[in-house]
Amino acid sequence: MKFVDEYRGAAPTRKLAAAIARRVTRPWTIMEICGGQTHSIVKFGLDELLPPAITLVHGPGCPVCVTPVELIDAAVALAARPGTTVCSFGDMLRVPGTGADLLTARARGGDVRMVYSPLDAVNLAAQSPAREVVFFAVGFETTAPANALAAVQARRLGLRNFSLLVSHVLVPPAIEAILSAPDNRVQGFLAAGHVCTVMGTTEYAPLAARFGVPIVVTGFEPVDILRGVLACVEQLESGRAEVANAYARAVRPQGNVHAQRVMQEVFTVVDRNWRGIGRIPSSGFALRPEFAEFDAARRFGVANDVPPEATECISGLIMRGAKKPQECPAFGVRCTPEHPVGAPMVSSEGACAAYYRYRLRKTPAAASTAIP
Repeated sequence: MKFVDEYRGAAPTRKLAAAIARRVTRPWTIMEICGGQTHSIVKFGLDELLPPAITLVHGPGCPVCVTPVELIDAAVALAARPGTTVCSFGDMLRVPGTGADLLTARARGGDVRMVYSPLDAVNLAAQSPAREVVFFAVGFETTAPANALAAVQARRLGLRNFSLLVSHVLVPPAIEAILSAPDNRVQGFLAAGHVCTVMGTTEYAPLAARFGVPIVVTGFEPVDILRGVLACVEQLESGRAEVANAYARAVRPQGNVHAQRVMQEVFTVVDRNWRGIGRIPSSGFALRPEFAEFDAARRFGVANDVPPEATECISGLIMRGAKKPQECPAFGVRCTPEHPVGAPMVSSEGACAAYYRYRLRKTPAAASTAIP
C-alpha cells in the first residue's frame, strides 16, 4: 500500500537503527507519546533493534487509558437512565470504572451503542426525538474537531435531545507535567504525528526551550519512528533542544487551521483529571458556555468526585515513563485483556495490551511481525 509498505521495509529500518548506533555515545531515554507509536515499537521490535544506550519509554498517549474513572462511572450511570442512549467508540466499552464498564451496563439492560463517528450519534438523536442521546467524546486533539462539528451540527438541526460527555485531553500540558515531575527521566520526546497534523508544531517550541529537551514529530511506521529517534539522538548528542518535524508528508507547522477554528468555536481549555496521573492544569477541553445546552455533565448533573482506583495497577508509573508494563505484579497474571485491572490493558492503544500481545507470549503470528 502506497505510503505504508515503503515505511515498513526491513532494509531501511535496519539502516536507520545502524545510523542511530553509530551516532549515540551515551545513554539516552526517549518517550513516545502516542499509543499507536507504542504498538508499532513493540509489534515490530524496534526497541530491540536499537543500541542498549537508547531506552524507549511509553507516555500517556492512549486517550482511552487516561479517561478519568469518574467519567467512566458517569457514562455507565447515564446508560442505566431510562430513555437514554449512550454512544461511544468501541474501545471505550470495556474500560473499567469503579464498578462496571459500558458493556456491563448494556448487559444489565442499558442502551449502549458503538458508533464510528460522533455524527452517527447526532443522526440517532434526530431519528429518535423521544430519547436522550449522549455521545462520550473522548480523545486528544485528533478527535476534537469531529466532536466539535457534532455539537455544531446538533445546534444547526435544533436538537434538544443530544449532548456530549466531554473528556478531551491535550498533549503539551501532559509533556510539561512529565518533565516537571521530580522522578522524570525523559530526555527527549517523539510527538504524535496525527495530533500535530491538527495542531501544528509551534506549541511545542516553548516546552523544548524551557526544559532543554528535543521534541521530534514523527509518524507510526517503523521507518517513521526510527527517523524520529535518530533526529532526537542527533540533537541530544549535539546539545540542542529544538522542535523537529520528521513527518513532513503529513504535518505542517501551522497544522489544520480549519479544524482549529471549529475547536475554538466549540471548546474552551480547562483543567482535567488524567487517569493514573492526576489533575493537570489547562490540559483538557470543555464545551464553551455558548454550547452549554449540549453539555451532558451539566444536563444530567454528573458528579465530579474522583473515586479511588485499583491499587495494584501501576498505570500512572507506566504512562509517566517510570516503569514498563512487565514491571507491574498484576501484568499477565491478574491483569489480562480478558480481565483487565487497568485501562492500559483494555484499549487497543494501551501499552500493557501491546506488551501482552507481542511480548508476553511470542506466538509464531506475533513473532512474524517483527523486523527480520
